[in-house]
Amino acid sequence: MSLELRNVSKRVGNEAHIRDVSLKLEKGSLNVLLGPTLSGKTSLMRLMAGLDRPSEGDILFDGESVVGVPVQKRKVAMVYQQFINYPTLTVYENIASPLRVAGVPNAQIRERVQRVAGILKLTPLLDRRPGQLSGGQQQRTALARALVKDADLVLLDEPLANLDYKLREELRDELPRLFAGRHCTVVYATTEPAEALLLGGHTATLHEGRVTQFGETAKVYRRPGDLQTAKVFSDPPINTASVRKKGPELVLSDLVRWPADAKHASLPDGTYTLGVRPHHVTPTPPAGNAAEIVGRVLISEISGSESTVHFEVEAGTWVSLSHGVHPHRVGETARLYIDTDKCFLFDAQDRLIAA
Repeated sequence: MSLELRNVSKRVGNEAHIRDVSLKLEKGSLNVLLGPTLSGKTSLMRLMAGLDRPSEGDILFDGESVVGVPVQKRKVAMVYQQFINYPTLTVYENIASPLRVAGVPNAQIRERVQRVAGILKLTPLLDRRPGQLSGGQQQRTALARALVKDADLVLLDEPLANLDYKLREELRDELPRLFAGRHCTVVYATTEPAEALLLGGHTATLHEGRVTQFGETAKVYRRPGDLQTAKVFSDPPINTASVRKKGPELVLSDLVRWPADAKHASLPDGTYTLGVRPHHVTPTPPAGNAAEIVGRVLISEISGSESTVHFEVEAGTWVSLSHGVHPHRVGETARLYIDTDKCFLFDAQDRLIAA
């Protein structure tokens, strides 16, 4: 089933929760809604599910408008961040519950529950109740209940957010395989750029109820169409600064300048916005072209195999994220290197010039 939103808006009182969104999601596709909290992800999913009605615009399943069609008459499954299971029912009965409501024969219920339980590694737990399960097992049960319906549209609203790191990693790896070969359209909401990249498929970036860009996930990441999309698709936040194009050079400050490469050399002289993702600011020179930048360390953190440094430069406060252990003392002067081959430039309207 294909899903299309045409110029959809949703207002609640005087507040606009969704603003003129147009999207077309193909049958069998995996689609990510990426944006910070309150960017409109859940509001958009509720409109897709039929739980809310748009104030303006149209929503179509396979070319037919479904605005006004109640959710009970749509083949939709939804899993929330706060997983919901029936506490008095066994795992088997939790998974089977939507099939029983639909009047599916017992033999088919057994076959479908066993199949999806096997995929989600729940077979040994089918006789237990939710109170006897770990958080990850409970979320798997909620996912199984959604999958067993064979819904045309599966909506996953930050389903892994409340799980511990190891369980999140396991389920992230499983989800694309879980939906591979199925004919449903999957929409997955997340606040984490890394999660969108791991899931792949297509990504819509959201900001204040608007879709800023939609396309293949890797392409949206590598070539954000504007500065706001680049900000949404960067964690830690993208470093920005005003940069001057002056003849053959890009000038960040009196001490930091580098030759404009082929994609920037033909730009007219003037002022632009530079965007540099934190992992393109490193304590060692990159393999390609680089510019050295000096700053005062404000915060230095080491987490596992990654080092994060917040440092003060002439352009403001920047962040470096690098692999390996690179300790810095607060207050010291640090030398870091911008990978100038990976920089973005944006014009006065914040549109991408070159990448």
